[in-house]
Amino acid sequence: MELPFAESWKIKMIEPIHKSTRQERECWMKEAHYNVFQLRSEQVYIDLITDSGTGAMSDRQWAGMMIGDESYAGASSFFKLKEMITLLTGFDYVIPTHQGRAAENVLFSYLVHAGDVVPGNSHFDTTKGHIEGRKAIALDCTIDEAKQTQLEIPFKGNVDLAKLERALQTHADRVPFIIVTITNNTAGGQPVSMQNLRGVRDLANKYHKPVLFDSARFAENAYFIKIREKGYADKSIKEITREMFDLADGMTMSAKKDGIVNMGGFIATRRKDWYDGAKGFCVQFEGYLTYGGMSGRDMNALAIGLDENTAFENLDTRIRQVAYLAAKLDEYGIPYQRPAGGHAIFVDAPRVLTCVPREEFPAQTLTIELYLEAGIRACEIGYLLADRDPVTRENRFNGLDLLRLAIPRRVYTDNHMNVIAVALKNVFDRREKITRGVHIAWEAPLMRHFTVELERL
Repeated sequence: MELPFAESWKIKMIEPIHKSTRQERECWMKEAHYNVFQLRSEQVYIDLITDSGTGAMSDRQWAGMMIGDESYAGASSFFKLKEMITLLTGFDYVIPTHQGRAAENVLFSYLVHAGDVVPGNSHFDTTKGHIEGRKAIALDCTIDEAKQTQLEIPFKGNVDLAKLERALQTHADRVPFIIVTITNNTAGGQPVSMQNLRGVRDLANKYHKPVLFDSARFAENAYFIKIREKGYADKSIKEITREMFDLADGMTMSAKKDGIVNMGGFIATRRKDWYDGAKGFCVQFEGYLTYGGMSGRDMNALAIGLDENTAFENLDTRIRQVAYLAAKLDEYGIPYQRPAGGHAIFVDAPRVLTCVPREEFPAQTLTIELYLEAGIRACEIGYLLADRDPVTRENRFNGLDLLRLAIPRRVYTDNHMNVIAVALKNVFDRREKITRGVHIAWEAPLMRHFTVELERL
């Protein structure tokens, strides 16, 4: 008999979590203006708001933190981190930052200007915010199949190469670079194939444009290439990772995801002009070049985390747990972005709350209902996150409206996945009774979903 699957790690420290009553949760949610970002952590039973900075570090990472070099300039911890990044990516120039959006801020301060057009595959919230905040345009060139949540294809995060070429022809000198997000978070944690990355590189070469990877979940993307793309089954994750980055000129990284640290990020590039252009903004916004926004102990932990999370066993354990939750939702008939992605399950909210009009934000309404049901905090990736069109100021309803169940790395067990699935089933079973959603009482002009205040209708 074949042995059942088991995690590639064992638990040696725990953190208590506590249940609450429905009455308590209704009060807390109202006080939070129906925005789960405004809830206190102790008001949450299972926290799926993000997989960013919420993973459990290993014994090796904690040990590495104890010997962090906190020198202001030239810390050995920086060079350990740089060595690991160069090993994985081939990029010689590295600038540490305190997290991914800081990396974007530093690099885009040099690269993005008013009137520019930045084509890519479903820019995530901070990426789009940093582009549109500079009066530039984030142009989505994702394949159309990504919007068909029930369609099963292996690389749903791919760039539509025809759309990309039209963008490069139409906007020409207005395009400072092409950005590819690996994996594609906004499209449902969907991977990008190596073949597609090569196609992007070929077009970039044809039109003389550099390529930037938004690399928060690059290791998960490499995992899917290994198990889904022909010719990669026998290659290691590190080998696939290096081949991916050979097709790019640089990367921004939120290390809080695939680096499995609580805080950190970086820019890495093979282009000295990008490094020279960005390093002044690092000093201005983040800190000196050999620490950016990171402490030495955090750089040590990140170097080890990057090494651990580019091991197949670690990724396999993590992504199998996401697939386990997907299988439970299949049992209950709950629609989500198929196939299951690398870091989360993305429930198709308009297919669940069919009576809630889009103007009342179905995914946000489903987020609220799941919290009220069981104290589970998820996150809307949809019409609220999309912000308003910068020209018309109308809400953007042209994308997907998803409830994201982001699974922290090495934190929860399959028993927690069972609770999540049953709680969502309970909401699903009473979906026809949920006929009204929410409306906006106050919002920020950019990245509004973090701070928006809502009212129930």
